[in-house]
Amino acid sequence: MEIIFLGTSSGSPTKSRNVSGVALKKTGSKPWMLVDCGEGTQHRLLHTPLSLNSLQAICITHMHGDHCYGLPGLLASAAMSGRSAPLTIVGPAALREWIESSQNATRLTLAYPLHFVDVAGLSGVVAVQGFTISAVPLSHRVPSFAYVFVETELPRKLDIDKLKEDEIAPGPLWGRLQQGEDVTLPDGRPVCARDYLLELRKPRKVIICGDNDNPALLAESVGSANVLVHEATFTRAIADKVGSGPQHSSAMAIARFASEASVANLILTHFSPRYKDSGAGLTIRDIEQEARAHYCGNLFLARDLDVFHLDRAGLLVRR
Repeated sequence: MEIIFLGTSSGSPTKSRNVSGVALKKTGSKPWMLVDCGEGTQHRLLHTPLSLNSLQAICITHMHGDHCYGLPGLLASAAMSGRSAPLTIVGPAALREWIESSQNATRLTLAYPLHFVDVAGLSGVVAVQGFTISAVPLSHRVPSFAYVFVETELPRKLDIDKLKEDEIAPGPLWGRLQQGEDVTLPDGRPVCARDYLLELRKPRKVIICGDNDNPALLAESVGSANVLVHEATFTRAIADKVGSGPQHSSAMAIARFASEASVANLILTHFSPRYKDSGAGLTIRDIEQEARAHYCGNLFLARDLDVFHLDRAGLLVRR
């Protein structure tokens, strides 16, 4: 599985960081999903192998501009690229009204249908190729959500040792057994597929969050997650200085929560532009040091165009 960061800045872009956008896909597979679409997201996509024709779902966490202002342009570019397949858009109800108003005001006609899902009314899951998508309400100045992605369509594996032990020779019948089909051998023996299929591995789970000042809201969902992607807009000192109005998390707050919840892999993003990548004054290093002081798991601070690989054993590495 791959997580690709298209923007890691909060509120407004910097010279090195665009505003929010994260892509998720299975390694080696073309279909992908997009979480948030800040202004300039489609330009960031030009630096990746991701195609708008392979985009199967867009999930908008909340209706603040740094998370959605890039969406009308991206939809238009998808049309210009020849897209015809339907596209699922999950987000707050106001998102549909805004997109339709943008289409009307700019005479934008899409050659593909949009399927809108109101995230506030989502009680089950949205199924797309290779994943299910569900949502968790968060705490912010406007309704904000985390999206939970759980992989599906796990490949079945055969118990090769048992097949050899029972003298079932390799060949086309193995492929049918792997698909769960019962077969009859040339010597007349019936073979039940379930007797030769290994247990499925546990599906991987990734949670990508919108803006949120209360990480504890994720407590019920995060226990079985392999990766948590969460904002760390401020260090604690700056969070105290700006007050509770912005309703963002500090590095300390999310790091403490992740530690208490035994999160294996934590990726921080959505950094205030006041934190520079280097030089004098406040830097991203300040956020990292604060997070590491309160979390001892596998910690990353995302950079634009970072690609993270999550293997089948749950190990996350930055490529």
